[in-house]
Amino acid sequence: MTFPENYRKDLIDTFGRMDLAGVSKAIDWLHEAREKGNAVFICGNGGSAATSSHFVVDMLKGASMDREKRFRIMALNDQMPTLTAYANDVSYDCVFVEQLKNFAKRDDVFIALSGSGNSPNVLKAMEYANATGCKTIAMTGGDGGKLAPQAKLDIRVPSCHMGRIEDGHMIVCHMICYYFMEGR
Repeated sequence: MTFPENYRKDLIDTFGRMDLAGVSKAIDWLHEAREKGNAVFICGNGGSAATSSHFVVDMLKGASMDREKRFRIMALNDQMPTLTAYANDVSYDCVFVEQLKNFAKRDDVFIALSGSGNSPNVLKAMEYANATGCKTIAMTGGDGGKLAPQAKLDIRVPSCHMGRIEDGHMIVCHMICYYFMEGR
């Protein structure tokens, strides 16, 4: 078996073991947020930041364009001047939580992506979102790290391989987005 064939096999096996009930619940929460005009915030570091940004594009354009009800969604990792100001002047640990303090309200949705589940800046943001009364979703991998038990909903990719975890997170984001893109 070639490396690409083996990678594909491992990814399919990994995704086949995922519990998709959490994805359905996330869809319900996002549907409710859109209907009620609540905001959705998402963040991550590195590849998870890229997935967060991609998800926002899909939700703003694909799942909102030409629709009466639109998503109010923002990737906190896309606020580069704000992020670097806090990282430089205060601490990288606070780059997401300080943004949430400006915007997050009860019943908003906060989604945190972390393959390891142990990113300090994501953990601080999750703690604040929970204290504010947000509906909180973690997308994790492996054992879920410290993030999984903090979230009200954990969507976990059952793998310790970061590539498969990140692939799984992108697939979950596309599942969610395409639910709304197909007219729901």
